Amino acid sequence: MPGTASETSPAVAVHGVTKRFGDVVAVDDVSVDIAPGEFFSLLGPSGSGKTTMLRMIAGFELPTSGHIELDGDDVTRRPPFDRDVNTVFQDYALFPHMDVRRNVEYGLRVKGVRKPERRERAEEALRTVRLDGYADRRPHQLSGGQRQRVALARALVNRPKVLLLDEPLGALDLKLREEMQGELARIQRDVGITFVFVTHDQNEALTLSTRIAVFNRGRIEQVATPREVYEAPTTEFVAGFVGTASVLDGDAARALVGADGPFSVRPERIRIVDDAAPAVADVRASGEVVEVQYHGDGTRVRVALDAGASLLVEVANAADEAVPARGERVAVEFSRADALAVGGVPA
Repeated sequence: MPGTASETSPAVAVHGVTKRFGDVVAVDDVSVDIAPGEFFSLLGPSGSGKTTMLRMIAGFELPTSGHIELDGDDVTRRPPFDRDVNTVFQDYALFPHMDVRRNVEYGLRVKGVRKPERRERAEEALRTVRLDGYADRRPHQLSGGQRQRVALARALVNRPKVLLLDEPLGALDLKLREEMQGELARIQRDVGITFVFVTHDQNEALTLSTRIAVFNRGRIEQVATPREVYEAPTTEFVAGFVGTASVLDGDAARALVGADGPFSVRPERIRIVDDAAPAVADVRASGEVVEVQYHGDGTRVRVALDAGASLLVEVANAADEAVPARGERVAVEFSRADALAVGGVPA
């Protein structure tokens, strides 16, 4: 219901929002509250509805039904310029003919803020993103990460209550992306405003977020902290999409865990042992190695079990553990407590 702003109001409240594009339902009856000061991520695969949801919060799209509140005020039909939010896009959208200072000042100039205040607030925003000293440069003289920080400064200079970020690190290479993740987390802590962050990158969401809403086919499958989403997934989709997990169901679940399932087991919880060695853990199964993938700090080994399922196992390379070869017979072991029933309850 439309409300009045108060100290206890969510920064963003989404109530039963649906968005249709013709016959396509992009967002399907979504409700979620985002608290003031949260770093809240909308996570999901392409086409899951997360960006459409962000665009409705920003005002670039109107819901087909439902309503959206910002700090207790119903903004469902308000245009973007009449909402106390700013959006940072993946492509930066900087003006190439303007220097950094004028790019950052642009929104203030449109609002009629006088030049001395514009200058002071632009310099403060550039200090926040660690770009003081870059004010006279043009965008083409900056690296990708620096241009992204200019885009952040341009959004922050307006002092919005909510900052919306639409895959802002997607155009950066892996090393720079990891560096910018740390910068984003620091900036959010320093300014203390609510960040709503869209990403399809599970590790990015797990690293940055206070809470995560996992989207799938236009609906939210789970809203929880990163630890809860990873360690206690409430649906099979979340178990498979966030991080990596093997899912045991049916006969395999009954044979290994003693119940119908489905159960998810994270690869770092499973050990590969000699097939002839005595059992140590309370769940043990034999099988054949069908896939071996080296990826730097670890090697992922897929074992096809005689019980009829397959398990993905993470072998830490730094631990000097022996990595079996494809076609080798092995045993796998894990604790029954690590077989998590989809729904968050240990077996």
